[in-house]
Amino acid sequence: MIDRIQAMRVFIRIVDTNSFTRAAQSLDLPRATATTIVQNLEAMLGTPLLVRTTRRLSLTPEGAAYYERCSQILADIDEMEASLREAGDQLSGRLRVEMPGAVATSIVLPALDDFHVRYPNVDLAIGISHRNVDLVGEGVDCSIRLGALPDSNLVARRLGTLEHVTCASREYIERHGMPTTLDDLAQHVAVNCMSPSNGRAVDFDFEVNGVATNVKVPGFVRVSDEQAYLTCGLRGHGLIQPARIAAQPYLESGALCEVLPQWKPVPMQVSVAFVKNRLVSPRVRAFVDWLAELFDQRGQVDEDMSRVRQILRGLHEA
Repeated sequence: MIDRIQAMRVFIRIVDTNSFTRAAQSLDLPRATATTIVQNLEAMLGTPLLVRTTRRLSLTPEGAAYYERCSQILADIDEMEASLREAGDQLSGRLRVEMPGAVATSIVLPALDDFHVRYPNVDLAIGISHRNVDLVGEGVDCSIRLGALPDSNLVARRLGTLEHVTCASREYIERHGMPTTLDDLAQHVAVNCMSPSNGRAVDFDFEVNGVATNVKVPGFVRVSDEQAYLTCGLRGHGLIQPARIAAQPYLESGALCEVLPQWKPVPMQVSVAFVKNRLVSPRVRAFVDWLAELFDQRGQVDEDMSRVRQILRGLHEA
């Protein structure tokens, strides 16, 4: 007799990964077993669920309806089991998350002791990258994203905003001079950051009278890694617009100088993303709630520091 729960899980995973092979690997099953399970499921239901071609899989109308019902049924089962297994503060198991480097090194990693004290049995696997991760295909529970979500299959909880800063090394300023207007940027060079979606150089942006203004600044190098971006700026290769939390130690030491402080870069929205219509496990909920608390605390610190910087700037100008 067919194990309906297992068959549902295999079917759901095949649809989510759009591959029998990837689904079987993620479930630790032979590919032939996954194929047989779906064939038996279709035979039991008396209708095809998937249309198989050499290039891709697609759902039949009956398969699409079955997929939605199975998703809800499995979510209810998982939620019931999780509530019994992971009640109270006894959360345990592996949690895989992805996040940009600036968020990881400046906000999340320094506070991990607190998370571990609260949930000592949760095993965190943190991937650090700026790319848009395929949560389903790569088995990621949630990811911290900057800016708008490009994937309509994701839902997100907003955590806050990330302030950026325009800056350059002292050596760069000595060679090229300090720009005083946005028009001056045409005479400067930048370290360009590559978009994770298309690899193109991302324009500098500024808030001018409440309106976002993009400025293209030429440069001889472009990078995709945040740390490499900051390193190039520190080496004097051009102007940069890193996250302020990443640049702040170098601004305080004098290795970097803030440029055009009267026109701030547009703050970037920070969200934590999940797959739509999927159960959010207690581990994920606990981690996201902790993140929200962390960003709330960070936001208050940033507001206090912003007021301090304004006061110091006023004293300097006076």
